[in-house]
Amino acid sequence: MKQRSSRRSLLGAVLALGLCACGCSGGSGDPAGGGPITWASFKEPTGTLRKIVDGWNSSHPGAKVTLVDLPEAADAQRRQLVQNAQIRSTAFDVVTLDAVWTAEFAANRWVEPLTGLDTGGFLAPSLRTGQYRGRLYAAPWLTGAGLLYYRTDLLAKAGVSRPPRTWQELTDDCAKVRRSVDIGCYAGQYDEYEGLTVNVTEAIDSAGGRVLDASGRPALNTPEALAGLRFLTDGLQRGLIPKAALTYQEENGRRAFEAGDLLFHRNWGYVYALAGRTDGSSRVAGRFAVAPLPGRTGPGVSTLGGNNVAISAYSKHKRTALEFIRYVTGVEAERTFGLGSAYPMSRAALYSDPAMVKAQPYLPTLAVSIRNAVPRPEAVRYGDVTTAIQEAAYTALRGRISPEGALARLQAELGPLTAG
Repeated sequence: MKQRSSRRSLLGAVLALGLCACGCSGGSGDPAGGGPITWASFKEPTGTLRKIVDGWNSSHPGAKVTLVDLPEAADAQRRQLVQNAQIRSTAFDVVTLDAVWTAEFAANRWVEPLTGLDTGGFLAPSLRTGQYRGRLYAAPWLTGAGLLYYRTDLLAKAGVSRPPRTWQELTDDCAKVRRSVDIGCYAGQYDEYEGLTVNVTEAIDSAGGRVLDASGRPALNTPEALAGLRFLTDGLQRGLIPKAALTYQEENGRRAFEAGDLLFHRNWGYVYALAGRTDGSSRVAGRFAVAPLPGRTGPGVSTLGGNNVAISAYSKHKRTALEFIRYVTGVEAERTFGLGSAYPMSRAALYSDPAMVKAQPYLPTLAVSIRNAVPRPEAVRYGDVTTAIQEAAYTALRGRISPEGALARLQAELGPLTAG
């Protein structure tokens, strides 16, 4: 066993040296350097992002941006960015970070503090996701909050005049509709992945609880946290949530809602344009609307989503990187991207912009959800924290452990992960 371990260590060292030979730095390059840069971001399917990059490149021939697609899944994106940072690779200059990764990347000094960036005009909750210990490390770019999609036609037929504001109202409304229509009631994203962390923390927050308290320590031993998890586990047991939802990620749920299989559906803003398509791909086009998420005793609390952009600590061209971040998070670039892709943006003015609201009528509702949203648990060891949440919650959702047992286990596991 020792020989195998030694060989693995030697192989890892050789690979790391080889990668560094292709481009690593201790960050000793000119921190104000200009020149071409590479932006590592998620793959954007509409092509709008590449048009924005092309617009920059046409006017900056000496500081062109190369856009590199990261993997589709958020977990895989984070893994690739972490691996590059750990070997001090200069491959990426600007990186797109999930809003909840800021603490991890800032604490490990993998990204630079952003100085000289005008922060006026950003949505305040989005701006906070780019901060760590009072300093800005990532500029808000995309943002978002969970929304409740609902069938307006079916609710109206059942005599319901407005969307539910509480879980009990949602349950009652579903019962009224089901008297004449066989349909699934409600679903979010409950597969064992990052979306489950979002949905579970959302339920706990909407019941008045918190996964971590204000000091960053686990706070799951409360009646409120238990009520939040029970909303999901009881919903599955009683048929409020269909069993198929245990496999749902965003796209599974979206397709189920568009096929007419769900009365209520929790998802992100991007679904609005897709569900409203009139090309025959959506059976609910013109028959749905959105509302803030319901909660235990009143309107619920959404999890704040989004993506921020940051400068790699190992970039050799940090001046260009900062100038490009100013450009891509500016109002004009965000308006162009928002209109072309339907992603919700971080600039507050766009939520009342006539052209934006005409193209995306859900924006005023989304603005309400964003202002009331809270981030996922903020922790330097976020990867370990979210894995623990997913494992405990998924076990409870499948009925293999009680909600009380799952929260007790999670409380104990999160203690060491959030210490210090």
